[in-house]
Amino acid sequence: MSYQGKTFLGVIPARGGSKRLPEKNIRPLAGKPLLGWTAEAALQSKYLDDVLVSTDSEAIAQVARDFGVAVPFMRPTHLATDEASTFSVLRHALSQWEALHGPVDYVVVLQPTSPLRTAQHIDEAIELAVEKAAGGVASVCPVDHPPEWMNTLSEDGRMDNFLRPQVIGKRSQEFPQQYRLNGAVGISRAENIREGRDFWHTPRLYAYRMDPLHSVDIDSELDFLLAETILRQRGHS
Repeated sequence: MSYQGKTFLGVIPARGGSKRLPEKNIRPLAGKPLLGWTAEAALQSKYLDDVLVSTDSEAIAQVARDFGVAVPFMRPTHLATDEASTFSVLRHALSQWEALHGPVDYVVVLQPTSPLRTAQHIDEAIELAVEKAAGGVASVCPVDHPPEWMNTLSEDGRMDNFLRPQVIGKRSQEFPQQYRLNGAVGISRAENIREGRDFWHTPRLYAYRMDPLHSVDIDSELDFLLAETILRQRGHS
């Protein structure tokens, strides 16, 4: 394991509460719990030295263990609220892990809501982090429509000035390709987390590009349906 002499700790943050999709992290998707897809991808990585799940839910912890992923400690209640940041969860997980096992070089965040991300994506992002001497890496994918075609709406739905004048009449091909975060892979130097620098204040942050078909982020029933359809077309059931 490891890559170019650097050590990598995979962290899967999976809290129990979800208002929009209750128990979504263990909800069945194409024949296995949602969490299971990320657990399997993480364990198949060539470079992750260890993988853990950070959760406040015993049900989620049991699913993680069933898939062979460690749950060496439970997440405190104050880090399992809607207001708790991913950074605070990672800082807690890193400090707890290093107290038991010693320091690591990088933390790799793998959201369980990205079931189409594979071990190959994880490993390619790790290779990018090391080869660029990156402080961090974030996975992105291209957006389908130019953001210039987007705006807010007034209460009555009127669209006066919805598009800026310089945008009107342009075809989508005339806009530069833009990207969005897809939540599939995040990598940060462990020292940045220890020193309190969150992801977006990390020096030398690089993008790892992924295609849209591997970038579904489960946040709604439509996302579940889309992911299920893609997985079944790939032979999973």
